[in-house]
Amino acid sequence: MADFTYQVFSEVAKQKTLVAAAKQLNVTPSAISHSLAGFEKQLGFPLFVRNRNGVKLTPDGAKILPIVQEILNAEAKLTEEAAQINGLNQGRIRIGAFSSVCINWLPDIINSFKKIYPDIEISVRQGTFNEVVEQVRLGTLDLGFSALPIKENLEVIALHQDPIYCIAPVGFKPQNGRTITKEDVVNEEFILQQIDYDRDTKRALDTYNVSVNSIQYSIDDASIIAMVESGLGLGILPDLALQNLAGKVQTYPFSKEFYRTICLVAHTKSQQTPSTQAFIQTVQAYIKKRYN
Repeated sequence: MADFTYQVFSEVAKQKTLVAAAKQLNVTPSAISHSLAGFEKQLGFPLFVRNRNGVKLTPDGAKILPIVQEILNAEAKLTEEAAQINGLNQGRIRIGAFSSVCINWLPDIINSFKKIYPDIEISVRQGTFNEVVEQVRLGTLDLGFSALPIKENLEVIALHQDPIYCIAPVGFKPQNGRTITKEDVVNEEFILQQIDYDRDTKRALDTYNVSVNSIQYSIDDASIIAMVESGLGLGILPDLALQNLAGKVQTYPFSKEFYRTICLVAHTKSQQTPSTQAFIQTVQAYIKKRYN
């Protein structure tokens, strides 16, 4: 089995403090420190820089992390394959997803999966599109929900084209009564999350000649709804994000269709554990059933 030193290194890189890593691994901080010191001596270079807030990977440590994570993931795959040969459904799946997928898709997907594989451990970490993809690339997540385009060399499975809408306060009405055009957004303020601005939302705003000076940023989707309801501006949100949000607002399509393509990202099939492959199949079946 993989050296405990690898587990220590991976956990410290994840937790960013020795104390937090020790708690996760159920050992003492001194054991963590001793293990890291031995690993650094073995490799011949430092892996972390210590600071007031904890530790940070050195450039050399950042190069080592994906290799160590690959070893740990290979061990997990070996354990799962052995369990399947012995007729057991064991394993773990580490999933990353952005907010609206966590709220609207994952509860049903995980419940469906658990009915078939009750003994497989599932953990979920919420993050932005880019954070999820980066953690999958590093191997600290087994798969993640993100949005196209994906530049990293990973397996990418397109799932759903999620329409993007304009959110307006009650009383607002487009000039044509149906869709948002350029004439409707002249001198209007827009409220959105900053993390969305570099993707499909930016494409929509650029098409309608909305300047950066007309954009305000909010914390999350619910805050956008609240600010639009208060008359502070218009919002832009995808359909999935609107599913469980309440507020006295109106939703209009743009005169030109915009959407984001939600996808799954994972390592190549040869690197995926059996449980990860089974979960991907469950996700695809759920999307097919929900969106026909």
